[in-house]
Amino acid sequence: MRVYHASDCVVSSPDTEHSRDNLDFGRGFYVTTIKEQAVSYAQRFLRRGRKAYVGEYGLDEDALASLVVLEFSAYDEQWLDFVMACRGGADDTSWDVVMGGIANDRVFTTVDLYFAGEITKDEALGRLTYVKPNDQLCFRTQRAIDRALRFCGAEELS
Repeated sequence: MRVYHASDCVVSSPDTEHSRDNLDFGRGFYVTTIKEQAVSYAQRFLRRGRKAYVGEYGLDEDALASLVVLEFSAYDEQWLDFVMACRGGADDTSWDVVMGGIANDRVFTTVDLYFAGEITKDEALGRLTYVKPNDQLCFRTQRAIDRALRFCGAEELS
């Protein structure tokens, strides 16, 4: 399977060290199976006057079987609790890979309101019920990256 990563540079040797803290699924190397999603995300670099690249990687799905994987299939209470813990710096889990929906603009607004205490968990979940998740995979350990991802190339956007 092919997966994609948006960046302002070519990332031929992905690692977890260059990730920011407190992201949706914690610190890690993020990819998506949806190329258009990566291209859209990479556009933010161009808007800031920087270079933009979409890296392409081969994902060895068989290798995932040897890793500790958490997968969310919906924006549900478990997803919301996990994202809140990760964004709040309170995640102490040891998943190799976490897969599930990304907090896009609509979802991010709801999550942000909940995180700020401006809406209840029930209200947040009600707003998320009918949103179809897009996808992201977060490789949280170098072991997972080394076993499951292979760099195939990168395309510079203009």
